[in-house]
Amino acid sequence: MIVVTGGAGFIGSYFLRKLNEQGITDITVVDVLRSAAKWKNLVGKQFSEIVSKEEFRRRILAEESGAEIEAIFHFGACSSTTETDADYLLDNNYAYSRDLALFAVKRGLRFIYASSGATYGAGENSYSDDVFDDLRPLNMYGYSKHLFDLWVRRHGFDSQFVGIKFFNVFGPNEYHKADMASMVYKSYHQVMQTGKIRLFKSYRSEYADGEQQRDFVYAGDAAEVIWRIWQEPSIAGIFNLGTGKARTWNDLAASVFHALDRPVEIEYYDMPEALKGQYQYYTKADVSKLQASPANVQFRELEDSVRDYVQNYLHPERRYH
Repeated sequence: MIVVTGGAGFIGSYFLRKLNEQGITDITVVDVLRSAAKWKNLVGKQFSEIVSKEEFRRRILAEESGAEIEAIFHFGACSSTTETDADYLLDNNYAYSRDLALFAVKRGLRFIYASSGATYGAGENSYSDDVFDDLRPLNMYGYSKHLFDLWVRRHGFDSQFVGIKFFNVFGPNEYHKADMASMVYKSYHQVMQTGKIRLFKSYRSEYADGEQQRDFVYAGDAAEVIWRIWQEPSIAGIFNLGTGKARTWNDLAASVFHALDRPVEIEYYDMPEALKGQYQYYTKADVSKLQASPANVQFRELEDSVRDYVQNYLHPERRYH
């Protein structure tokens, strides 16, 4: 049996589809649905059961599960970069992850978990996945992920686990994420409603408005990397999962307009004061370790990824993967 935490979420449900496509259906989905629309991400997918995070955590702490589990894919987390409840993030993103990790160690299970590019902060100490002690995350979400990476390394578990530092992933099944949905998703709806896309102004002289840069990754490429990691048991360590290319917000906006065959019209507006101190002006994953591994894939260009997402999943109506 495979366990996928966050299995109804964005990356989790995308990978769930990947498992089904490979004929794997004996899967326990762990997630908290509540009133969010992410239950729709599970429609059409095959799995054995769905349990809440609280119930699954109770089971592993009581050692009521495990003999039949082959691997745990731990994608469940609070991914909000604006969440300010530090105690909640520490429990949900750090302590819960630690509980799962110790369970996996005790049972000898493969453990593949989601970290984040947010651990790098402003990138002043590089974006290398071999650098840890000098990182300075800009928000509590990034810090909670960084703490777990440090815990994994401190106990030597990076020699058997795989941690994946996701950069800016976008694509189908993110519809429930509200303010945390990708800018591709938001931009599409802005164009359909107003005919233009709004981007933050820059407050650093070395970046013109809209020229701030990110490493954008399509969800399908991310799922393929995860699959290849699982297929190669020798892979262990903490890896960046990005394209290794930094593209501007202007590039992304133009890609959305082109996918819709509309003229480019961008409006720049003031960044909220609360974001100015934690805004990343530049991210680019150092993917040399990933490229040297059996999990390396040929990432799609931003324009091709945006076109596929917009034309095949967003327009004229949202479609799930």
